[in-house]
Amino acid sequence: MSAVVVVTPIVVASWPVITAAISAAIGTLGFSIVQNAEHIEPNLHARRRTRTEIDVADSEILAGSAGLAEELVVERDGLRAIFSRDERGALKLCLEGEGFSKSQLREIGEELIGRVTQQFVYHRVMSELKERRMHVVEEEMTQDRTIKIRVRNV
Repeated sequence: MSAVVVVTPIVVASWPVITAAISAAIGTLGFSIVQNAEHIEPNLHARRRTRTEIDVADSEILAGSAGLAEELVVERDGLRAIFSRDERGALKLCLEGEGFSKSQLREIGEELIGRVTQQFVYHRVMSELKERRMHVVEEEMTQDRTIKIRVRNV
């Protein structure tokens, strides 16, 4: 007997769990974490930079584990992505970069959010499977980045 389960992501976690998912996802897209987000190039704000914000649907960063000011900044080729918690507690992504249109930034942001969500859900599913003592028989990632996991209840 077999079953197919499609996981619809709802991201509810603490800030450390979210940052772990972000850290796992950004490397696949060529981003790296900015160690000191406070330090910005002197002429950065003088230049004309395009900026867009994306709220992550069905997400909540638990209030007891993070302040509103917490954020994680990543960069790639002059593009800066800032992950943070908004006033409602939802995960928010702000992208800014010189030489990008708002639609380009939104497209990059949607891909980045998709990878972060996928990493979060993958880790959560694998943790649940382990907790329920289910054996992973096979894992596969297809060309469209769909992850297929075959498990056996032991």
